[in-house]
Amino acid sequence: MFKEIAENRRSIRKFSKRKIEQEKIDVLLEVALRSPSARGSRSWEFIVITEPELLEKISLARPGGAAFIKNASVAIVVCGDTSKSALWVENCAIAAVSMQYAATSLGLGSRWAHMRGKDYNEEQSSRDYLAELLGCPDNVDIECVIAFGYADEEAAPYPKEDLPFDKVSYNRFGQKTA
Repeated sequence: MFKEIAENRRSIRKFSKRKIEQEKIDVLLEVALRSPSARGSRSWEFIVITEPELLEKISLARPGGAAFIKNASVAIVVCGDTSKSALWVENCAIAAVSMQYAATSLGLGSRWAHMRGKDYNEEQSSRDYLAELLGCPDNVDIECVIAFGYADEEAAPYPKEDLPFDKVSYNRFGQKTA
């Protein structure tokens, strides 16, 4: 079953106007809260965005890389408490990807907008723009924003024969057989 979800998960840029049911949002959050974290630190924090005006403002956080967020039904801002773990980035990434696979299993589309290390403009980082907009304290950094919604486009799975199996080695780098 998970293999089928992995095969069908694709990033979606276009979302329909259909709202996501609260029960599905709750599942996404439960999956995120159950995701593994270094030494059980649970250094992630999640901000659920449902207000259309706020979704539009968030879509501006990374010019050229987040415009699709404004048309999503929901966005989840994945944040890390830098005081809880030096591995907050990894913890956030695990939670974010877990939510994306869960979204696929629920019949939803999703797309990741990376924010950490990106610029809103020449004077302000994407993190600082979002932190100001959302009221995040100094110890909370922002890894990404995941947009969720019902897909308004088809994204075919990658055929198995197109997967880059040449990137797999056994026992030693470059060794192609077990």
